[in-house]
Amino acid sequence: MSPTRLFRIVATAEAFSWAGLILGLVLKYGTETTDVAVRVFGPIHGAVFLAYCVTVVVVWVDRRWSFGRAALALVAAVPPFATVPLEWYAARRGWLGDTWRLPAGAGTGLADRAVSWVLLKPLRGLAVAAVAVAVLFGVALLIGPPTS
Repeated sequence: MSPTRLFRIVATAEAFSWAGLILGLVLKYGTETTDVAVRVFGPIHGAVFLAYCVTVVVVWVDRRWSFGRAALALVAAVPPFATVPLEWYAARRGWLGDTWRLPAGAGTGLADRAVSWVLLKPLRGLAVAAVAVAVLFGVALLIGPPTS
């Protein structure tokens, strides 16, 4: 899977998870009918948000983004649906690319070597990303929900 395709999938999933969470908030606070959608879509959105952040870090390292570009991509996850226009912009500007740089020739830095190790075997990369998201999600649960 290319950086462009991975980023597009995760950015779109993040936007859809926002839609589910907003629907839940409307049902909970707007119509005051139920909070079940917030209980369902809240954790889904949290996990997809973290997956998007992990994806941004991997693409940042692989594509050698500047700090500002990476920060913009991370901040785009905060306002609802902003990841989709950012992905369109990034694809048009050539920020993403059709191939991964690192598996072909890992850099010398620790971040390059770590991302290269993850990208060399996609299933291993998926497992590492899933563990990273699970750990971050667990830490967030320990800290508590945003409303407390």
